Amino acid sequence: MDAIRATHLTRVYPHAPAGARALDDLTLTVPPGRVYGLIGRNGAGKTTFIRIAATQLEPTDGRIEILGHDVMTETGRVRERIACVPQESRPLYFLTVEEAIRLNLSLRGMSRRLARSRTQDVLAELSLTELASRSISRLSGGQRRRVMVAMVLGTEADLIFLDEPTTGLDPIARREVWGAIRKATREGRTTLLTTHYLDEAETLSSRLALIERGRLVLEGTPQDLRGRVQSPYRVTVEGSFTIEELRSFGSARAVDHGFLVFASEGSARALAQEALQRGARVAFGPVDLEDIFLEVVGRRIEDDREEAAAG
Repeated sequence: MDAIRATHLTRVYPHAPAGARALDDLTLTVPPGRVYGLIGRNGAGKTTFIRIAATQLEPTDGRIEILGHDVMTETGRVRERIACVPQESRPLYFLTVEEAIRLNLSLRGMSRRLARSRTQDVLAELSLTELASRSISRLSGGQRRRVMVAMVLGTEADLIFLDEPTTGLDPIARREVWGAIRKATREGRTTLLTTHYLDEAETLSSRLALIERGRLVLEGTPQDLRGRVQSPYRVTVEGSFTIEELRSFGSARAVDHGFLVFASEGSARALAQEALQRGARVAFGPVDLEDIFLEVVGRRIEDDREEAAAG
């Protein structure tokens, strides 16, 4: 049985510009017992998809089943088997960290003894034990985010929705969340993950879907998507070259502070050697998911964060 099966899913928000669809005839299947990554720019439709799948929003058209249950006609059955961390989350500030997690588990029907045990486990997994007795109102934004993730991962939900779960976390905290997600996978649970961090998507997900303007653009394993870029190596060069020169090595385009070239391994090494001889700054390596965005969408996913910060 599929964890998620969405068929011709469409969502149009009221007062949206004519023809604008948050989701546009999206058909997607998520297999059970894995981490499935949704990647895309801001406004691509990722959060809308999660809100519909988590029974928080009705689709305009189409059908979606969660673990074999229709979200519209079997909403209660769906909610019994899922847990969700939305992008914007605010736990109850007057509770302590431990109280918030344990209360959430108790409200889901977990016995007092099991809720207490699961709370201690997830506190340790996410390095929150030292903060257990601290009021949530006294935590930093990143610490509150970890508490919300702990509240979800501590459940026994078969399907977990994590919408940008590591936003605002430092590298160590991010990896602790990664470890907790991997543990949930070993327990046989399914995680639907949205993230702006492409290294996170590639590290955790067994399959990925790239969504752009509400449509499914690419879907497959990280290796499948990486193969979308025809040349297997990327080279970034700053200074000493014109774009015409670089095109003799491979496919070249201008990026911030220099150029990006996709090339064969031999051409990439030759370009790197030539760049070093000219005193230019250079870096090269295998293509990654960021390159897929450049190839398919025509811009970096980072551009959205930079534009938001500038705004």
